[in-house]
Amino acid sequence: MPPSSPGTVFSRTPAPRAAVDHALASVRDACFWLEDVPGRTTYPSLTRSLDTDLLVVGGGYCGLWTAIVAKQRRPERRVVLIDAEQVGWAASGRNGGFCAASITHGEENGRSRWPGEYDELERLGLANLDAIEQTVRDFGIDCDYERTGELDVAIEPHQVAELRASGAEVIEAEELRKMVDSPTYLAGVLDPDVAMVHPAKLAVELARVAAELGVEIFEHTRATGISGDGRSGPVRVATARGTVSAQRVALATNVFPSLLARYRMHTIPVYDYALMTEPLTADQLASIGWEGRQGVGDMANQFHYYRISRDNRILWGGYDAIYHCGRKMRPEYEQRPETYRRLAEHFLTTFPQLEGIRFSHQWAGAIDTSTRFCAFFGLALQGRVAHAAGFTGLGVGATRFAAEVMLDRLAGLDTERTRLEMVRRKPLPFPPEPVASIGINATRWSLDRADHHAGRRNLWLRSLDAMGLGFDS
Repeated sequence: MPPSSPGTVFSRTPAPRAAVDHALASVRDACFWLEDVPGRTTYPSLTRSLDTDLLVVGGGYCGLWTAIVAKQRRPERRVVLIDAEQVGWAASGRNGGFCAASITHGEENGRSRWPGEYDELERLGLANLDAIEQTVRDFGIDCDYERTGELDVAIEPHQVAELRASGAEVIEAEELRKMVDSPTYLAGVLDPDVAMVHPAKLAVELARVAAELGVEIFEHTRATGISGDGRSGPVRVATARGTVSAQRVALATNVFPSLLARYRMHTIPVYDYALMTEPLTADQLASIGWEGRQGVGDMANQFHYYRISRDNRILWGGYDAIYHCGRKMRPEYEQRPETYRRLAEHFLTTFPQLEGIRFSHQWAGAIDTSTRFCAFFGLALQGRVAHAAGFTGLGVGATRFAAEVMLDRLAGLDTERTRLEMVRRKPLPFPPEPVASIGINATRWSLDRADHHAGRRNLWLRSLDAMGLGFDS
């Protein structure tokens, strides 16, 4: 295998400037998925104090699955869910819609961290995806669910070598391009255990199912504090208009600061960016193939993920992963013209036959990144409060597994889930500022440098690898 040329395929074969200008000429700052949910149900705000058996804080996937599974296990118990904004308005409504069986951010990450239990983790992840699919069928969830699989594609020669060394069944370039036609593809592998969903529809439909099961949902109800000793009396969660007193509490606040101070250093918000095209014409579709409608991700450190929607638009996201000093999250961080332009350039390098296409939407959202790149779990107040976070961009499927873990632990159950080392042990927290910013920016620079130098990892990345902290964007 010849060595890679300097740079990346995107720097070696840049898209025409005029084509990029045209593609972005009429793009709007809006999330396509959130706009594409007609007539969504709204839920009231909490206006009084109340008592409940279980309080779920957070109306994204993790909180919604927790509420649903709780009612399925014990239909008689009172379950209340509160969200600071609207159900699914943050990461759960903005992501790429890749619903993977993996609960460990992929096999390599899982095997390197928990080699002795990875086979069990893989089995539990597959069972979790099957359970999601069963729920979609049982409740008639309209979320454009398609179990199409995901293609991991090599776009540089050194990535082909990595594929061959992995022992996976490699799809050679000629066959791969019959599946999805890009001149950048050199080889690939197919993971069949990934489904594509419409992320916002999934969130809204999970809320519908929860409500039908008897869950009381309150939107625009921000939790401001948590108190109780866990030994006697309920746990109290304060909101602006009343206090919820609960026998058990599940915290599913994702990227937002935990009500439990002990876990606030375990995640950082990293902004991810995406574009959505207008619907492709029949000729445009024919030019790229993609009849299998698989999700696709390339193998670079700073990678792209993309998929085709039910109405034949292409979502194109990833590459830049931006952290702002002090763990800040602000709406203005979603406005990043240089990133959207870079994404458009890379899209047209990947699919030059689509020159002339336009993007209709551009948006961003914050990912709850942990140092082990998959979820971690916590307990507080004598086991009366459970916490899950740190999904690092792969939470569409893994959030349901996290819901099962939290409910097991809140019930004091000894299960195969609660016995997992992955569940019992916490990841390292991120350091305080300014060390966090220095380290994160050094890592991002190093990953980009590796992508431009045939994957060669510098001393900084090798040191992180040795400490179990090696990662991509």
